[in-house]
Amino acid sequence: MSSKRTIDTFFAPVSKRPRTNVTEAGEDETVQKSNHAQYPFPIRELPAPLKREIASLPAREGKAMNDEPHLDLLYFEPYIPNYLARQLFDFLRSELPFYRVEYNIKRGGIETHIRTPRWTTVFGLDETSRFNDEGTVVDTGTGKPVSDKRYDKYPPRPIPNCLDDLRRSTEAATGCRFNFCLVNYYASGADSISFHSDDEKFLGPNPAIASFSLGAKRDFLLKHKPAPSGAGDQAPVPSKTIKLPLGSGDMILMRGPTQSNWLHSIPKRAGKNAEDGGRINITFRRAMVKGGTENYYNYNVGTGPVYRWSKERREMWPWQSGEDSA
Repeated sequence: MSSKRTIDTFFAPVSKRPRTNVTEAGEDETVQKSNHAQYPFPIRELPAPLKREIASLPAREGKAMNDEPHLDLLYFEPYIPNYLARQLFDFLRSELPFYRVEYNIKRGGIETHIRTPRWTTVFGLDETSRFNDEGTVVDTGTGKPVSDKRYDKYPPRPIPNCLDDLRRSTEAATGCRFNFCLVNYYASGADSISFHSDDEKFLGPNPAIASFSLGAKRDFLLKHKPAPSGAGDQAPVPSKTIKLPLGSGDMILMRGPTQSNWLHSIPKRAGKNAEDGGRINITFRRAMVKGGTENYYNYNVGTGPVYRWSKERREMWPWQSGEDSA
């Protein structure tokens, strides 16, 4: 790796992690788990060999894609080698809690009920706060416990170690800092996400977002936003849609003016996904204010039931307190 990665890693501030580790004695080894009061169940840590390999990533240097107006991407093809990506996909699908969030929105005075067309989950906390060693939310500056209504409805929870290992690797490889991890599970080609941009004010100007693909290959589409009215003599915006066929282990870092000027999507696809189907998308991002925390938990956890992957049924299944994965 480059000397920049080594220097960035060495001088990066060491953030305190809450005491989330518990152990479970197995037949052959002790299983480490991350635990927190807001997790529906303890979340297993990565097996030691997988953890070590993730620490050595990326598998290949990123390729800059900035030959279109306002576009600044760093494309790792792949970031995680294929054999490792499959292990990570199977592990995360089995171990993480997922949700199928539903909500109502008003557009043009008409209220519409939305059922998210994919499974979602999220972990993290905005820049104004942090988790102390006991897992309590405290003010970043004073270290005193935080009481805020924006945290009351959707209590935040720390990034579990199985995802934090990848976050640390990503920060070292990109020089960016992240405090949130969003995970989407696309069960089949019918699951999708429409064109959108991650340009919310709570992310700050020119946010960097690292997006990983695991599992089935899916097309990632990008198109430039329409030129604002009265743009005058500004250069014409590109009309062509960019299509990147993301394979398992690929990662795209979207940075600079990208979110302000481009839209991206994962469209539906016909037919069944490869192998037993399914794709996991992991995105790391950095929320700056409490409104970001509220937004992410509202739209990625909500108030509905918890689901967990059932190995017997080969699908997401409602999880009940006290039960392990099936």
